[in-house]
Amino acid sequence: MQDWFESPAGTYLLAWEQQQFDLAVVDLFGYHALQLGLPALDALATNRMPHRWLSTAEGVQAPRAVLQADYAALPFPESSLDLVALPHALDSHADPHAVLREVSRVLVPGGRVVVSGFNPASLWGLRQGCEHLCRRFKVGAPLLPKGLDFIGSRRLRDWLRLLDFEVETGGYGCYRPLLRGEKWLQRWRWMDRAGARWWPFFGAAYVLVAVKRVHGVRLLEPAWRKAGSKAGATVPLARRQGDNRVSMKQEQHE
Repeated sequence: MQDWFESPAGTYLLAWEQQQFDLAVVDLFGYHALQLGLPALDALATNRMPHRWLSTAEGVQAPRAVLQADYAALPFPESSLDLVALPHALDSHADPHAVLREVSRVLVPGGRVVVSGFNPASLWGLRQGCEHLCRRFKVGAPLLPKGLDFIGSRRLRDWLRLLDFEVETGGYGCYRPLLRGEKWLQRWRWMDRAGARWWPFFGAAYVLVAVKRVHGVRLLEPAWRKAGSKAGATVPLARRQGDNRVSMKQEQHE
């Protein structure tokens, strides 16, 4: 899959997803963030958390230092991460639901997960169905990586809901046909603008941002915020200058 993202179609998809991840994580605050898979994309590039890790499957080469681990068995304690980014980690894993359960385990209450995946209801999804037939009858050259499982956004939303996640934002992109050459991809670039306007749900890929909700858990506010709220809640009433003179005359008379 890493090699496929160096192709013209992969580079086209990677550029769109990089923009989406940059916007999704730039204003997310915390201390610990993790990216699972796809070293070609820096999903945490604009995030400012002090501790950020990249985890890949065993045997995957990466341009920077990584933590190699199974996505369904992460070496992090429970409720220890504030952000987890999953660029195509679900549609390339044998057990995507187990990966989501593990992400739910390591995320703190209020932590966020950002997921990108291929959309089966798209031209690329249609091409993926034809690719299975091409491999079966050994005709044609493959245009997509092997071993992919297109997980629709609606299906993913149901999985997230079962794990007590609430989807905050989401979007689709990449409306050009799946073509091999850069020249033909550029000729169809007008479809990105038309697709975003007329058929937005049929983009080749999607990005979802979800927050982990835990019932019965209330997030503690910083001490300075509590002190500020108490100070602002009680405001002493000032007496008029005339009221002070009256009270002084009464004291002299007594």
